[in-house]
Amino acid sequence: MGIFDLFKKKDREQDARQTLDQGLEKSREGLLGKLTRAVAGKSKVDEEVLDNLEEMLITSDVGIETTLRIIERIEERVSRDKYLNTSELSSILREEIIALLSEGEKKSEHGFLFEKQGDNPFVVMVVGVNGVGKTTTIGKIASRLQNAGKRVYIGAADTFRAAAIDQLEVWAVRAGAKLVKQQMGSDPASVAFDTLSAAKAAGADVVIIDTAGRLHNKVGLMNELTKIRNVMQKVVPDAPNEVLLVLDGSTGQNAYEQARQFSAATQVTSLAVTKLDGTAKGGVVIGISERMSIPVRYIGVGEKVEDLQIFDSRSFVESLFRG
Repeated sequence: MGIFDLFKKKDREQDARQTLDQGLEKSREGLLGKLTRAVAGKSKVDEEVLDNLEEMLITSDVGIETTLRIIERIEERVSRDKYLNTSELSSILREEIIALLSEGEKKSEHGFLFEKQGDNPFVVMVVGVNGVGKTTTIGKIASRLQNAGKRVYIGAADTFRAAAIDQLEVWAVRAGAKLVKQQMGSDPASVAFDTLSAAKAAGADVVIIDTAGRLHNKVGLMNELTKIRNVMQKVVPDAPNEVLLVLDGSTGQNAYEQARQFSAATQVTSLAVTKLDGTAKGGVVIGISERMSIPVRYIGVGEKVEDLQIFDSRSFVESLFRG
């Protein structure tokens, strides 16, 4: 890599950091404001500060179980170091959350550059309830892939809403991807079959299949996802290579509940948490990342294509607590 490429890489990283900081602004302001109140009038971390800290994390949508693990780590540190100054609490909190997340974190083997599987395309099935930003996420991933030189096919298998098909078509045109669709009310599995068949015949690199976003606790929806999976495997035996669950970060703990229920009902392999730029509930990503055995792959921190970022727990936590 030449010096010019290094400069370009550094510029891209700086832009990504600025975008992340801007996207998490509301969450950061909420966290730091609560942290200031938690230590008001205190010079050292004592039991009262820890109680306030616990309340701060829970009300920031980190989740009770994850919060208790964080508090336990800080208590151990207080016990070990004997004295912790409250002025250091922000950096201590950041360090302990990063350490906690890194313990069970599965590093992403791939970001947006899904690799073709021999003669078969890499198949991504995208799931999630209505309104979480599923279509937008598909469009942004397709754009990134196309820009990276990949040939992308998108299957409009959410056939229960005409708007879903229309939105997906707009994104496909914008991305330069090929859309395969049928009429509203068609069999979703049939759309998936046609998409994989066409993509394989054309030598495409990646297939992204949209699916219906009805309520996540409906048995019928889960049976439908199983049917789509089974039909796709008639064309590509290993399909899908990835099952991406899209969650709306602005719903706080409800996003975690959706992740829990979807993962219990279908084989979710990765998560995307969207709409973090419009909410103060960004702490939910910490809870989801720590509690689920499924990696958070992407986070959405804005409207632009590049605002869908590959999730890195260290960068995320550092941005949340950047003073």
